[in-house]
Amino acid sequence: MIKMEEKYTKAYAEKLDAKDELKQFRNEFYLNNDTVYMDGNSLGLMSKRSEQTVYDLLDSWKKYAIDGWTNGERPWFYLSESLGEKMAGLVGAKKEEVVVTGSTTVNLHHLVATFYAPKGNRTKILADSLNFPSDIYALKAQLRLKGYDDSHLIQVQSEDGQLLDEETIIDAMAEDVALIVLPSVLYRSGQILDMEKLTKAAHERGIKIGFDLCHSVGAIPHQLHDWDVDFAFWCTYKHLNGGPGSVGALYLNEKHFGVTPGLAGWFSSDKEKQFDMEHSLTSAQNAGAFQIGTPHVLSAAPLIGALDLFHEAGIEKVREKSFQLTAYMMDLITYELKEFGFVICNPTNEKQRGGHIYLEHPEAARICKALKLKGVIPDFRTPSGIRLAPVALYNSFKDVYNCIQILKRIMKDKIYEQFSNEREVVS
Repeated sequence: MIKMEEKYTKAYAEKLDAKDELKQFRNEFYLNNDTVYMDGNSLGLMSKRSEQTVYDLLDSWKKYAIDGWTNGERPWFYLSESLGEKMAGLVGAKKEEVVVTGSTTVNLHHLVATFYAPKGNRTKILADSLNFPSDIYALKAQLRLKGYDDSHLIQVQSEDGQLLDEETIIDAMAEDVALIVLPSVLYRSGQILDMEKLTKAAHERGIKIGFDLCHSVGAIPHQLHDWDVDFAFWCTYKHLNGGPGSVGALYLNEKHFGVTPGLAGWFSSDKEKQFDMEHSLTSAQNAGAFQIGTPHVLSAAPLIGALDLFHEAGIEKVREKSFQLTAYMMDLITYELKEFGFVICNPTNEKQRGGHIYLEHPEAARICKALKLKGVIPDFRTPSGIRLAPVALYNSFKDVYNCIQILKRIMKDKIYEQFSNEREVVS
């Protein structure tokens, strides 16, 4: 039986690390021993394997030049599809349903341009008020391209500014809604939406639905195909550790194979027909139809090594450790920081909690600056939010312990007061 006080000691954190089934993966990453990195939900750390696969792709360019498109261990012409196949298990998709291409917002534009087909009374897009701004910018732009104004974007409101109620979302699935786009995990609070439930409700009302997986992919398991989700899109530089600016990805349910892509381009083509140079597109009969231009080979290269690590670790084990890390962090926050005015705003139950902890404090901006000064890398979200992401593949329980102890010292000694309470240009 563990004594209550023992749970809040460094020795206890070290015991948890000793039992960690994924602890060997920490050695796969470049870690700075002088810092505790808690910002993997914004940019994942660089792995040694990702570094190697970048060198491998550079070497193929050096060795093969133009013939690298079809020769070598990883021919570039098929790279987007092969990476999609490698990623499919992380989102619960068939291998043909995923392709690595574009960026989050470009892929959203492409998918909405394809599936937003206003007709009669069905002219509106349903989204939410807590989504990442880029998605909302894209949806409004797509409305304008179809001749509609912002009034045709319905944004489901949150009662507390942190969480969304799924029943409220379902109630908003009215007869005038043509398309639904929602986040899988809210970027602030880390709330996981019930994608299966929402998809079923949308389809019962004859509405297509897609999800932004940026804050869930690589952190939680998905079953997009079994849930019958129409489409999804995501970045690869957060929990997937693909590197800054790494190529995005998308999922297209196989029932939509053969749909005319809304933003067709040369790489939308059937691979066997692409070099026929015809002016009538014969599009690929899989998710590959949603490519537009030439694959960004060097920006996709780190994903090859990064995805190998997920295959070895297993997304279910990654999720289980994430549960444990975030639960431990919340315990420490409640015990160590109760006198300093922090409010835990992420869901506390495991079913709804994603891969990060979200705290609110009136002095959040300056606290984040103080954390960086003392060797902890957090993430500030205006106006008063602090995100802390203990990532299963490279963070330890000792990291979590040290992070909260440093935060306690900052608050106790009022170290944060030397900074202004304003965000940096990039926060």
